[in-house]
Amino acid sequence: MHYSKRVLMIAAASASAILLAACGSNGSSSSNGGSSSKTVVTMIQPGSGIQNETKLMAAANKELQKKYPNIELKIKQIDWGDYGQKFNVMVTSGESYDLAFSQDYAANASKGVFQDLTSLIKDNAKEAYDAIDPAYWQGVKVDGKIYGFPTNANVFSQQAFVFNPTFTKKYGIDVSKVDSYQSLEPVLKEFHEKNPNVVAFPLVKGARISLKAMSYPLGNNFPFAIDASGKSTKVVNQYDTKEMMDDMKTLHKYYQAGYLPKDAATSSTTYNAADDTWFVQNQTVGPFDYGNNALKTAANGKDIIVNKFTDAYKQTSDAQMAVYVMSKTSNHKKEAMQVMNAINTDKKLENILVWGVEGQQWKFTNKDNGQIETLKGYDATKALGAWLTGNNRLLYTKSNITPDDIATRDSSIKSAKDSATLGFNPTTDDVKTELTNVSNVMSKYADILNTGTADPTTTVKQMDKELKAAGWDKVQKSLQKQYDAFLASK
Repeated sequence: MHYSKRVLMIAAASASAILLAACGSNGSSSSNGGSSSKTVVTMIQPGSGIQNETKLMAAANKELQKKYPNIELKIKQIDWGDYGQKFNVMVTSGESYDLAFSQDYAANASKGVFQDLTSLIKDNAKEAYDAIDPAYWQGVKVDGKIYGFPTNANVFSQQAFVFNPTFTKKYGIDVSKVDSYQSLEPVLKEFHEKNPNVVAFPLVKGARISLKAMSYPLGNNFPFAIDASGKSTKVVNQYDTKEMMDDMKTLHKYYQAGYLPKDAATSSTTYNAADDTWFVQNQTVGPFDYGNNALKTAANGKDIIVNKFTDAYKQTSDAQMAVYVMSKTSNHKKEAMQVMNAINTDKKLENILVWGVEGQQWKFTNKDNGQIETLKGYDATKALGAWLTGNNRLLYTKSNITPDDIATRDSSIKSAKDSATLGFNPTTDDVKTELTNVSNVMSKYADILNTGTADPTTTVKQMDKELKAAGWDKVQKSLQKQYDAFLASK
């Protein structure tokens, strides 16, 4: 069950939004403190309003202009619910923009709709290039070229079972040995017997079973997967693997026992971290979440228990989590790359953008260690999300993050392996019809299989029959040919 990574990362510093306006032009003064003598570089991103916007952008531009005196950064935001559609309109209409938070990065890049940034980065942002984990640059390459500037945050992520401490403490339930769907059984049984009125394991529509070491070249909504470890190079249907079948059978057993919601396959219920409406959830965690600290923040201080159960691989999907692209018609290509260079190398600028104005949104508690606390003026709902802003290694941390936490973060990033598929961005132009047909089949089966609602023994056989008729074999052959070529080119 792969919940959105955005949920966890936003807990540290949330995104914000204002209406989209014309971008990519030299500008007169604006709410961001603009000046007609500066080249205005516009960055478009999803969000819901910038805290203390005028003062924040004035402080940010003052710092930016220490390095690039003739550039002014202007941030424009679009509400999360509208961003995808408006971004697609920008791309398809050929609208000019300097920097924009990308949607469907690899697919759009392969179509040639974005500016090739390879030489622009080399000439204008080499300092930032060198500061960002190399896995990011490998992950954003499409046909050997870089079309997007990644945000340096969780370069790898893992799936984890997270437990509500309200109930583990109340009932004395030991969850320390849980490291798989199967080992959940005794704690689910114990909790359900003691509190049958609270959902033990709240799966909902869209949940996906997480396998220990698997990559999904088209995303995990499609039945195409590759072993991340590299032990196998075959493109397979993950639903046909023994691991997946065992997990589906286990969840079906839990569903029949009443541990899962009866309407799991169709439910859109939200189970907030702070609420006592759940016992265990499946969540995504990464090194910049600092153990359970991101979840703890989301849960209003509850000491959420985190048990990771998938392997740590740097995946293409993580590298492309927050990527900024440029239109081919931008008038400020050089200046836009200089802005990205500054955001990813200037500690003061990065922290202004994410935390706000010192003394108004935050203050130091230990300046030598880069530790801070937020003030009454800080509004997490109107802060620029750290996960989509610059180089997270530059960020100050709250006082609850210790030097040991940071050391653990860095060592975990260093020890995480590159997925065998890192940088594999297949094209699908030759199988569009088949992929549409496959998607239609999966819309019937994915939710009922991943929430334990259906018996996988019979359901997968029927699904595979329909997938074959939909053209699964043709898509697999196309992906396999491209993956073999990708491996040969390494």
